[in-house]
Amino acid sequence: MLASRVFRVILADCRTSTKYVKYPQLSGGPRLSVRLYHVLGHSERAAAGRTVTRPALRWRAAPLWLSAHCQSTDTSDGDYIPSPPRPPGADELAATPTPTAPSGAADTVADLVEPLQQLNALGEPSLSSLGLGGWTPPGLFQQFFEMLHVTGGLPWWGAIAVGTVVIRLCMFPLVVKAQKNAVVMNNNLPRLQGLHMKMIEARQMGNEMEAARWSNELMLFMKEKEVNPLKSMLVPMAQIPVFVSVFFGLRQLTNVPLVSLKDGGMLWFVDLTVADPFCLLPAITSLTMLATIELGAEGGKVSTGPNQHLVRYVLRAMPFIVFPLTMNFPAAILCYWVCSNLVALNQVLFLKIPAVRTYFKIPAKIKHDETKLPVKKKPFVAGMKESWNNMKVTKDLEDRQRYDEMRFKKAGLGPVTKTYSYDPTRHNPDGSPRKK
Repeated sequence: MLASRVFRVILADCRTSTKYVKYPQLSGGPRLSVRLYHVLGHSERAAAGRTVTRPALRWRAAPLWLSAHCQSTDTSDGDYIPSPPRPPGADELAATPTPTAPSGAADTVADLVEPLQQLNALGEPSLSSLGLGGWTPPGLFQQFFEMLHVTGGLPWWGAIAVGTVVIRLCMFPLVVKAQKNAVVMNNNLPRLQGLHMKMIEARQMGNEMEAARWSNELMLFMKEKEVNPLKSMLVPMAQIPVFVSVFFGLRQLTNVPLVSLKDGGMLWFVDLTVADPFCLLPAITSLTMLATIELGAEGGKVSTGPNQHLVRYVLRAMPFIVFPLTMNFPAAILCYWVCSNLVALNQVLFLKIPAVRTYFKIPAKIKHDETKLPVKKKPFVAGMKESWNNMKVTKDLEDRQRYDEMRFKKAGLGPVTKTYSYDPTRHNPDGSPRKK
């Protein structure tokens, strides 16, 4: 290939000082090295007298970097290759000063960029720009709901619903443990109630030794059967701090108020920053709470004490108290509350499936005859009276025990009490009876 041979010769000439000759066939008549002259001449003869007219061999088509590096250090006449001419207007362009931005341009750009940094991907004000979020429990839940809203593209009611489902699913292992404990307590209910009743009777009679014995036996039995009444409270105890954190987090969002919450609802509660105008959300909240209490969704419904069933009457009154209190709550808070109750109910229904109970190793529940149980259920009024009497007896026993302890302590610290060999209230020192 002629081009490759020419290129190799040019590179070789660039490394050494080379003599140059005139090659008239090329336009412009540049001076070429001897080796390059012979290469071109040989190629011209091989082409049967054709004139080399390739643009690549013309001087003006040669690259500037090649022309600059191929200049010889020998500047004698006949050995000099002239430098390429400068383009027109190069001197004027070099002399022209580089324009600089005005002093206030940077401030203007910063003023334009700063508001953009305060917006999220949806073009809404970010929580940090409103002073919300942070690393407190309410702030973390605020960021969690915002992430579902912005990243997931969900409306605010959908973000609250999905976030509630995620929170309740994280507590699902606690629900399983509470259900297991409730079933084990129910299966051992006759023995548990019997020991508990004997302990209460011993305390009411003032026999502390007997009460301690039955209490110790009750603890050993519960340890043997792996029964713990506190396990039934796992879900409520875990739910309380979460509910309080979400409550205050959503309340702060509605108090700002967050503009996107004003149209982030659905159906009849479009504005999540205000109360439900039809009071349907408070009603649904109360009904779902009542259903949760009846099904024992938060830890089972087992009672070991004589009047533990009265607690259910108190819990049943909670929905009727909650309804008037939540009528003025923002719709965002009630949306979370309703979703939480619905998820709890569905978890209970899910755990009632036999295959699911087998998978989670929840034992079968034994149904006892209530007439044969040591603790008999009583009407509400009679049960309340009995509970009140038991509380009075227990308080009297505690006061008596406290008084005995104070007397014992005083006898050990005070002066020695004088004693008599006779009854000084009835006899004289000589033993004769005292006259009244």
